[in-house]
Amino acid sequence: MSSVIEDRLSELGLVVPEVPAAVAAYVPALRDGNYVYTAGQLPFVEGTLPETGKVGVGEGLVSPERAEELAQLCALNALAAVRGVVGSLDRIAQVVKVTAFVASDPSFTGQPAVANGASMFLGRVFGDLGIHVRSAVGVAVLPLDAPVEIEFVFKIED
Repeated sequence: MSSVIEDRLSELGLVVPEVPAAVAAYVPALRDGNYVYTAGQLPFVEGTLPETGKVGVGEGLVSPERAEELAQLCALNALAAVRGVVGSLDRIAQVVKVTAFVASDPSFTGQPAVANGASMFLGRVFGDLGIHVRSAVGVAVLPLDAPVEIEFVFKIED
């Protein structure tokens, strides 16, 4: 059976990947009633991080523009985790909350722009159902030296 959301992703040139394996003792997503909560999603591509390090401007840092792309990968991985729990992305009734963690160089203050990579992507995919509340937080370091980690809350239709 065809999925409207996966068809929209295909139009954007994207495919929902397999659910990334957990890197510690947790599950990628968990349903509680009409909500699915994801664990922090890293920007894995086929099991590896395409970039590592701190986000900022300057040599040896992950550029803010690249970090924004990585945030979109986090969102795509979150969709895989949700699909793994509820079966179809068409059951998503609302993107509720996005919490972005950005491993930041001490001088970097553009965490909201990095988080926009996930937020704007969800808007393109879900339209008005992609409108959500959000936090964007700078941190010293993330697991596996990832530049970005994002967790999500989705409301699900029964």
